[in-house]
Amino acid sequence: MSESAPGKRICNATVSRRIGISNSLMPLITASNLSRSFGAVDIFTGISLSIPHGARIAIVGPNGIGKTTLIRILIALDEPTTGSVQRARDLKIGYLPQEAALQGSHSVWQECLNAMQDLLEIEAELTSLEAAMSNPGHADQALERYSGLQAEFERRGGYSYETRIRQVLAGLGFDSGDYQRPITQLSGGQRTRLVLARLLLSEPDLLVLDEPTNHLDMQAVEWLEGYLSQWAGAVLIVSHDRYFLDRVVDRVWEMRSDGLEEYRGNYTAYVQQRQERWNLRQKLFEAEQERLLKELDYVKRNISGQRTLQAKGKLRRLSREVEAIESLGIEGVHGRSWLEVSQEADISTHTLSVAEVEKRIRSLRPPSHRLPQLNLHLRAANRSGELVLRTYDLKIGYPDEGQPLFTVPDLVFKRGECAAIIGPNGAGKTTFLKTLLGLLEPLSGKLVLGASLEVAYFAQAHEDLRPERTLVQEIESVKSNMLLAEIRSYLARFLFSGEQVFNPVSTLSGGERGRLALAKLMLNDANLLLLDEPTNHLDIPSQEILQEALDAYQGTILLVSHDRYLIDALATQVWAIEPDEGAMQVFEGNYSQYREWKEAQRLAESSLRQQQAAQATRQKSRSNGSAEQKRRKLRLAQVENHIAELETRLSELATRLENPPSDPIKVQRWGEEYVHIQNEINALLAEWESLHEQS
Repeated sequence: MSESAPGKRICNATVSRRIGISNSLMPLITASNLSRSFGAVDIFTGISLSIPHGARIAIVGPNGIGKTTLIRILIALDEPTTGSVQRARDLKIGYLPQEAALQGSHSVWQECLNAMQDLLEIEAELTSLEAAMSNPGHADQALERYSGLQAEFERRGGYSYETRIRQVLAGLGFDSGDYQRPITQLSGGQRTRLVLARLLLSEPDLLVLDEPTNHLDMQAVEWLEGYLSQWAGAVLIVSHDRYFLDRVVDRVWEMRSDGLEEYRGNYTAYVQQRQERWNLRQKLFEAEQERLLKELDYVKRNISGQRTLQAKGKLRRLSREVEAIESLGIEGVHGRSWLEVSQEADISTHTLSVAEVEKRIRSLRPPSHRLPQLNLHLRAANRSGELVLRTYDLKIGYPDEGQPLFTVPDLVFKRGECAAIIGPNGAGKTTFLKTLLGLLEPLSGKLVLGASLEVAYFAQAHEDLRPERTLVQEIESVKSNMLLAEIRSYLARFLFSGEQVFNPVSTLSGGERGRLALAKLMLNDANLLLLDEPTNHLDIPSQEILQEALDAYQGTILLVSHDRYLIDALATQVWAIEPDEGAMQVFEGNYSQYREWKEAQRLAESSLRQQQAAQATRQKSRSNGSAEQKRRKLRLAQVENHIAELETRLSELATRLENPPSDPIKVQRWGEEYVHIQNEINALLAEWESLHEQS
């Protein structure tokens, strides 16, 4: 059973939870020997793990292996069949499920404010204390409380929380017009993005994200990558987005049905280390099998000779060792004492015959943690002409919309290249592909397809799959001359087996529909592939196999995809649709190079803006300097005139005071005025000198 401290406080299963056992030095979560079964079916067994403070961990594995089930167990939303989970006390967890449930009629802004509840409470108390400080009877006590609370409010970003809300909402694709929209008006994807916004603003100790990029366009994903790079807490992620994992995580857990294997580094480092481990395991297997056969050869040569006792003893040991390897595998036996092995392995006490030992040694299976994989091979049956596509003044869009979605620069696309078409959702990527296919007419301009082209189209929504057809019938629709046995064998390469091949398409999951669409695509032998989001719904192992197949393909590819890892591996060109500019940009290179180019452009534009601002400031300064000089001259004249007026009055007073009247009050008033004017003249003379120095 999962263990946690009594009285755990659950705030919201989707947003945040505070649970666990107190120990500031212990990991955030520790799990031991977890397993989960549904009925008689074991989903996974033998999983032990630890999530330290500040960790950035990805869980990868094929669809159906139990990744979501595992994270739900770790955050106390599900229970393991066996094993235990320990959590740090007061651990605050933020959890984003694949499809977030968000209820209520309040606004987008209010939902984000809910993440700031602690700050809002402090802000309200500060306001109350400000009122209390005006009461003499409570002023000292209120001031003392106010001082400490204000420091805490400032430390936690209380004076900038509205700015943070705007930044997060903007990064996740919400504009200011969405702030007051009720949640009831949001789509499912928008609700998931809003839950993610609230999670980020609530700043949990552990952020658990299940497919966080599913509802984000490329720009929002890249913003999230930057945000998480500055994240102070720990992150646990399940994602099929390999480029995202490359930029966010620093360790990878590969999940299998019999356990978890940890790799250090990002996704690319994981792929390299995984291959190295596979190679080492294969070498170990071959060396151990060779050793066993050599020892068996000794037994064969001596079983009937003078060393028969030694040979029989060695045969007994070989019998036990072979059975142990069959039970635990080469790695489970290698380097361990026989006592340890015998406690785990199911080993009989009788000695096998020489022939049986040899048969079982040669039948040992090489170690492999690879699960059943797609078997893809793309072949271009005929070679196309050198020129694949050329466009002239092309504009893409729909006639009833009045204006084009975007204009296309004059393209020259040649055989063997791969162009990746990118842009935000709704920019017109699929519309462009359909225009190339002739399914839509261009608004204006001309496109020319090359000679000897055989085109195959992979549709994002798999429109060519008919729900009422069986899998066999779908294959027959492409290759009517294939025998049933051939079709079943062919579908097995795409992980469809047994009676599943007779199920209707309507019963398939998104990933299964994608695999079936790929199976049909492979039968076309086309030399130009138009692929619209081919990795959607595919798990990472399937993405890797598809990438290898496309990389080995000898034809030409036009690829619409959000999969930046795939684009980076395949693209020779990036065609970026910029909706704000209403145009397509063409860049020669892969995605990483394109991104560097865009960043260099951004920095250059920023530098230009700074230079223009500095120039404007200098011009304004010069303009202001000219105006200031005129102002000084005017003031200088005013001061001189005023001094002259005051000196005239001072002379009059001096004359009167030389012959004072008999009225002492009048004499006193003139004397005071004389002193006042004298002081005013001194001040004006000082100003006059200063104005002269500045001229």
